[in-house]
Amino acid sequence: MKFDNILIFLSLIFIFITACTSVDRINTENSCILFENKKNWYKSTKASYEKWGTPISLQLAIIKQESSFKQFAKPKRKRLIGIIPSKRPSTAFGYAQVTNPTWDWYKMRNGKKNASRSNFKDVTDFIGWYSDQTYKMLGISKNDFYNQYLAYHEGHGGWKNKSYLSKKWLIEVAKKVETNAKQYNNQLIECENKLNRKGLFGVF
Repeated sequence: MKFDNILIFLSLIFIFITACTSVDRINTENSCILFENKKNWYKSTKASYEKWGTPISLQLAIIKQESSFKQFAKPKRKRLIGIIPSKRPSTAFGYAQVTNPTWDWYKMRNGKKNASRSNFKDVTDFIGWYSDQTYKMLGISKNDFYNQYLAYHEGHGGWKNKSYLSKKWLIEVAKKVETNAKQYNNQLIECENKLNRKGLFGVF
């Protein structure tokens, strides 16, 4: 019995490690290659698009920027005297680096008490919902990748108060997200017919 338990334990560790590192072996710069390797990710982003109208390319660009597609990503700890690890700068966690209060807001408004920030499907639904809130509250088009990201990063109140204007680094990041989203979108258009012929995904 003990030997069997050890085998089960080792198998679980292997599965966990594989799940955490497999994305490192995928070209996340190309949405077509990404979805060929992660078919469930395509289904999740497409479901979010159909539900909320948030472009798949924007969903990918936000996740790429926030976590580089790392499931359990967290902000780096601050260091005291440049050496001793201290607190993390925020409660951000998971694929989309969502903070505790924002995630609780999402779960409460959508009746998803078991939603997880490390679950790709839950995260893409969150991004779709949040961008829909951004559109309703601030009037920012879901195709305005630049301002959608600024509102995502700063929060709706922060965007309204233009807090981003004092953060030159954030302006550059938002431009990068916009560029990546447009690139993802162009790739999806180019590979649409190819993927449909293979019968892998369906219409983008």
